[in-house]
Amino acid sequence: MRDFIKVGGSQVSINEDLSVPGKNPLSFCSAPTDDILKIDHVDLDPNPPEAGKTLNISASGTLRSKVEEGSTIHLQVKNVDLECPLEKGEMKLSKSVDLPREIPPGKYTVLADVYTKEDKRITCLTATITFGRH
Repeated sequence: MRDFIKVGGSQVSINEDLSVPGKNPLSFCSAPTDDILKIDHVDLDPNPPEAGKTLNISASGTLRSKVEEGSTIHLQVKNVDLECPLEKGEMKLSKSVDLPREIPPGKYTVLADVYTKEDKRITCLTATITFGRH
């Protein structure tokens, strides 16, 4: 992603890539520098997701501190079945989700905004996914 800022009448390019590493359409909501979760990769199969197919998700990363019970995830579209506490250190996630065939065609924006009970950001991810006609 390339943003431009006008400085004194000329454009200055800022090259800030917020893409999440791996085979996915995900982006960080903002630079993840201070996030508790350092994401190494997220892979989706199929990528992009398709209505009527099983979506396989594999992800890995490192939690910089323990995530206690009481943490929240604001997720639009589908909930995540992780339970706290999550211990500090490396973590891996594999999940399969059966996507219904009846998903109406269109462009969908997915947002996952995750915070500790002390209101510290764990991570924030967003994606835009388009489902076509079946």
